[in-house]
Amino acid sequence: MLFHDEVYKRSTNSSVANIQRTEKNQSYTLVSMAMEEGTDDYTQDGSVDLKGNRVRRSETGRWTACSFVVVYEVFEKMAFFAISMNLITYLTTRLHQGTVKSANNVTNWAGTNGLTPILGAYIADACLGRYRTFLIFSIIYFTGMALLTLSVSVPGLKPPTCHQPNVQDCKKASTLQLAVFFGALYILAIGAGGTRPSISTIGADQFDDFHPKEKAQKLSFFNWWVFSIFFGTLFANTALIYIQDNVGWTLGYGLPTVGIIVSVLIFLAGTPFYRHQKPVGSPITRMTSVIVAAARKWRPLPSDPKELYELDLEEYARNGKFKIDSTPSLRFLNKAAVKTGSTDPWMLCSVTQVEETKQMLRMIPILIVTFVPSTMTAQINTLFVRQGTTLDRHMGNFKIPPASLAAFVTISMLTSVVLYDCCFVPVIRKWTKNPRGITLIQRMGIGLVLHIIIMVIASLTERHRLSVAREHGLVEKGGQLPLTIFILLPQFVLMGTADAFLEVAKLEFFYDQAPESMKSLGTSYFHSSLGIGNFISSFLLSTVSKITQRHGHQGWILNNLNKSHLDYYFAFFAVLNFLNFIFFVVVIKFYVYKDEVSDSMRVLTEELKMTRLKVTHQEELKE
Repeated sequence: MLFHDEVYKRSTNSSVANIQRTEKNQSYTLVSMAMEEGTDDYTQDGSVDLKGNRVRRSETGRWTACSFVVVYEVFEKMAFFAISMNLITYLTTRLHQGTVKSANNVTNWAGTNGLTPILGAYIADACLGRYRTFLIFSIIYFTGMALLTLSVSVPGLKPPTCHQPNVQDCKKASTLQLAVFFGALYILAIGAGGTRPSISTIGADQFDDFHPKEKAQKLSFFNWWVFSIFFGTLFANTALIYIQDNVGWTLGYGLPTVGIIVSVLIFLAGTPFYRHQKPVGSPITRMTSVIVAAARKWRPLPSDPKELYELDLEEYARNGKFKIDSTPSLRFLNKAAVKTGSTDPWMLCSVTQVEETKQMLRMIPILIVTFVPSTMTAQINTLFVRQGTTLDRHMGNFKIPPASLAAFVTISMLTSVVLYDCCFVPVIRKWTKNPRGITLIQRMGIGLVLHIIIMVIASLTERHRLSVAREHGLVEKGGQLPLTIFILLPQFVLMGTADAFLEVAKLEFFYDQAPESMKSLGTSYFHSSLGIGNFISSFLLSTVSKITQRHGHQGWILNNLNKSHLDYYFAFFAVLNFLNFIFFVVVIKFYVYKDEVSDSMRVLTEELKMTRLKVTHQEELKE
């Protein structure tokens, strides 16, 4: 049984206030009950099997259960990135779309993939539970993949092949062809919306927060979770993209479609080992009720927080949930717990419900900070790939697909995650006394700085590419430059390193900071960050393209990249990242967050010793 010591830290220029929020009595109650009843092999976090029965720690969960979940994630990411990373190539070479239109179609679809998990999280938390939500939406996901494979295979569902250097001279795709192709893409996006927030949360649910060893294992879960994601991505960015460009799109899409079926079957095979959390109602409804209840009350708050409405501690302990003490941050929301004689849930909410709402609202400024780096990530499978199409891609007799450079993002990411978890954390942990080495906020900050550097390098690299185009007279007529595609490697490699800091920290942050009953919604914050970043990318690309073409100017982004000015566009992104980092610094100064403090394990050990001594003493008295 783990004493879940959680601390809220408020950073200001003048002082740092530490606010404890977990009730020690709850831990004592759970530990004592388990030991007195001899049931300490059962999980204490409220997890159950599919029939609603309590589950034993020794028979379920942990890395055994996670292995089935991780295998699915590898195949799912293999399928998704086999489509997304090379989608702009298909749109330009097969559907004959221009640079801006094809890039925007990619980012709009990717943005939708980022926002649909909010719907999936709502269904998982409020109605069906994570396991059943995953199964239903995995069927939808497979339907989208199958239809997409048909759309690139059946002759009548795709326009004829065209080898004209200017895509404007090629026959456009018909309305039916576009409807089938994009319909399949968005069906897939709906399926992903239900599977993604469910599958990652199912994995994290396999570790009991009330058990010291499992709690410690959970600290590394998200590092290895992202490792599995990018392992699947690596295969997609190398083998599958090569197949698409050199063998055919039918096989290139057909293989990941089969992979989805296999991965779902593997996931089902792990069912006896899974721990499940019961649906606890809509988190969005509970949050809304707190805001409404607070807004409807005008009477002042009582001076003593204990006068606010709260459920009995036993009710929380019985369900394996946390009771949260009232905190002074976002104090106006505390009015929702002021007693008025009414029991209407839209007039009276418990202190714990109010604090859960605060936790979700407190993450919104950090969520906003992540929009800009997510916009940068969108360039990997759009403008970065388009850059690659203008460069020499030969390596002997082998021709490198432009989208395959994204494999270096994956390799860099995998390497950085391993080095971070195995080398950096153990060393820095001795100095900081933090189980994670550095805080999630600090890890995100490092990632944000790296994004500034990436866009500066991308701008300078593009400037060099354009100078080579001018030297060889390839500005007006376009065409391939006598310049190796590997000049783009620095921006791809650094993007992977940045992801190892920022993306891993984002996923863990939004899961960790979300209250126990809103974990799926917290995970959906991560996906919505990527989604909104893609929509911002579409908006900026269209806006900058239009503005820079006004008054007879040629514009920064054209179909002929040798005549464009992507160097200006990337420099604009570097400035945008710098301003975003300044905003991040301001946000964290006023941000109140909960953190896994370094002495929680020590406190836990002391409390467990005291409890065991107490139980032993009681047994001796009985004898």
